[in-house]
Amino acid sequence: MKPEIRDIEKKFIRLDMPKINIGDTVDVHYRIQEENKTRVQVFSGIVIGEKGGGMKRTFTVRRISYGEGVERIFPVNSPAIEKIVVKKHGKVRRAKLYYLRQKEGKGATKVKEKIVQKKKTKTSE
Repeated sequence: MKPEIRDIEKKFIRLDMPKINIGDTVDVHYRIQEENKTRVQVFSGIVIGEKGGGMKRTFTVRRISYGEGVERIFPVNSPAIEKIVVKKHGKVRRAKLYYLRQKEGKGATKVKEKIVQKKKTKTSE
């Protein structure tokens, strides 16, 4: 890639987004335009895949809505995304969780939860 293009892309990369891993349960708050007003809508689900890198990086979120599986692809650096909230960290052994598409019911939304420990700080006594 040319250095000029790389410099321009660096300006648009969002650094305020949290670290998202495959298997995480997330809430994606994104702006949608309805005729003459703009509102924020929340899409909750499990991250089942990531693609690309840099400016072109996207992630796919899947959820079950009224018994039907719904997937949505979000560009990480999109200005339409207000914020991303990671509700749970998932523990998975795959890069893509496409096998969740064949699951039904509760099994389609279950991923083992990763236990995240906070670092202990030494206190002087």
